[in-house]
Amino acid sequence: MELIEREPPEPAADECLVEVDYAGLCGSDAGIYEFESAFERMDLPTVIGHEYSGRVVETGEHVTTFAVGDRVVERPIRGCGECYQCQIGEANVCQNAAITGVDHDGAYEQYVAVPEDALHAVPDSVAQRHAAMVEPTSIGARAVIENSRVRAGDTVLVEGPGPIGLLTAQIARAQGGEVVVSGVGQDTAYRLPLAADLGFETINVAVDDLDDCRNDLTDGVGYDVVFDTTGHPSGLPSAVEEVRKGGQIVLIGQTGETTMEYSPLVRAEIDIQCSYASMYEDFEHALRLIDTGDVDAETFVDDRFSLLDADEAFEAFVAGETCKPVFDVSELRD
Repeated sequence: MELIEREPPEPAADECLVEVDYAGLCGSDAGIYEFESAFERMDLPTVIGHEYSGRVVETGEHVTTFAVGDRVVERPIRGCGECYQCQIGEANVCQNAAITGVDHDGAYEQYVAVPEDALHAVPDSVAQRHAAMVEPTSIGARAVIENSRVRAGDTVLVEGPGPIGLLTAQIARAQGGEVVVSGVGQDTAYRLPLAADLGFETINVAVDDLDDCRNDLTDGVGYDVVFDTTGHPSGLPSAVEEVRKGGQIVLIGQTGETTMEYSPLVRAEIDIQCSYASMYEDFEHALRLIDTGDVDAETFVDDRFSLLDADEAFEAFVAGETCKPVFDVSELRD
C-alpha cells in the first residue's frame, strides 16, 4: 500500500460525490492486504475500503433522492439489476455484482463518486463515526434477523470474536438470545477481552474444555444456534460438535475448504444456513440497532490508528490486536 495524491472523481449524472469522513477496516480489506481473497479479481492499482460514512458535496443532474450536506453510507455490493437474482430481489448474490474497494475505487480517500441508488441516508441520531460501522453491522443483522432462528431464550454460540462475530453476537442478544463468544489464543490479547467488555461469556478454545463449557452453558443439550464467523476451516466442524440436535448452524465466514463427516448432520437434522453480505433492509436494521444502543458502537470502535500509517493498523488487525479500526479520513484533508 502507498499514499498518493489524486484528483477528486467527477460524479456522473446519476451519482453523488461523497466526502468521506470515517472509514473502517474490514476482514476482506485485510485479505487484500495479504494478497488473498478478493485481491485476485482486482485491477490494480485500486483504492480499497468499503465501510464508511460521509456527506454529499455534489450531485449529478439526475439525482433526486439526496442533496448537498446529506450524511450517507454506501451499500457496497452493486447488483447489475438485470440477472435473475436481481430481478427476484436477491441482489446481494447478483451474478455480476461489482464491489466497492475491489472492482472500483473505495473509501480510503477523500472523495468517492457513488450511484444514487447505492447510498443510504444516515439519521441525525447516529454519530458519523458510528455510522462507519453500519455496513458490517448490516451483515450481522442479515445473518441473525433474516437468516437465523434465534429466538428469546435460545442459547447461541458465536465462533470468532472478530468484527462480524462481535456484531453478530450483539444482534443475537438483542433478539433475546443467551450468547457465548469463542476465540483462539490469538484473540486473548484484545478481541476476547472486548467481548467480555461488551457483556458476553467467553471461551478460549485453546485452553478451555469445550465439552465442559457446553454442558455448563446448555445443560448438556448443545447450542440452539451456532454462528461460524471464523473464516477458518475448523469453524464448521467445531460448530457441528457444539450445536444441539435439531439446531441450526449459520455460516458467515468464508473458510475456503474444510473436510468433515456429513452423516452426523443428517442424523441430527441440523440445518446449515449460509448468509452473505446485506441489502437495503439490513442497513435499516443496522442503523436502528446502533441508534438504540443494542449495538454498542462506542465500545466497539477502535480509533487508535491513522490512514497516514495504515500498515500499522493492518498488521495489528491481522495479529488480532484490534477488532474494528475506524480511520478519521479528515486527516487527509489537513
